[in-house]
Amino acid sequence: MPIPESEVAHRAASDAELIAWVDRQDQLLGSLPRAALRERGLIGRGTFILLFNSAGKLCVHRRTLSKAIYPGYWDVAAGGMVQADETYAASAARELEEELGVAGVQLTAHERFFFDQPDNRLWCAVFSAVWDGPLNLQPEEVLEARFVTIDQVLDEASQMPYCPDSLAALKRYLADVAKVP
Repeated sequence: MPIPESEVAHRAASDAELIAWVDRQDQLLGSLPRAALRERGLIGRGTFILLFNSAGKLCVHRRTLSKAIYPGYWDVAAGGMVQADETYAASAARELEEELGVAGVQLTAHERFFFDQPDNRLWCAVFSAVWDGPLNLQPEEVLEARFVTIDQVLDEASQMPYCPDSLAALKRYLADVAKVP
């Protein structure tokens, strides 16, 4: 199936963005295009925003087939690569608005962790937010979205393709929340 022209243009623009390049301790080394980071096995920075509604359901969305990694997979977090001149928090706010059309919400910062898989080496910052308004999906990145329970997400993840990096972010978030008395 051919990729729509708008998605091809979006992907080319994304590949040209300069992404924060860091070492294994998350110290900034410089910036590189995202494709160069992946091709060379270098580490970038990424954000993961877990978007809940006030009923406690989590927004999951399906990635477009044109995505460079995990095309067509379900994702439990909005997010993406931190640009060279951005903080984690600024990147999280930008990505949440770009992908799901959610702006002006309070983002709660959680932990950072290192995710290391071939073609996807990231220092990850996890955020959460609550939103009951409408979603405005970015068609170049998101095919569909829905709110589901955490139990449903974990059940589906054992049967359907879910992004392993955002699942790792969710599991760390759940473990951290469970520690709160």
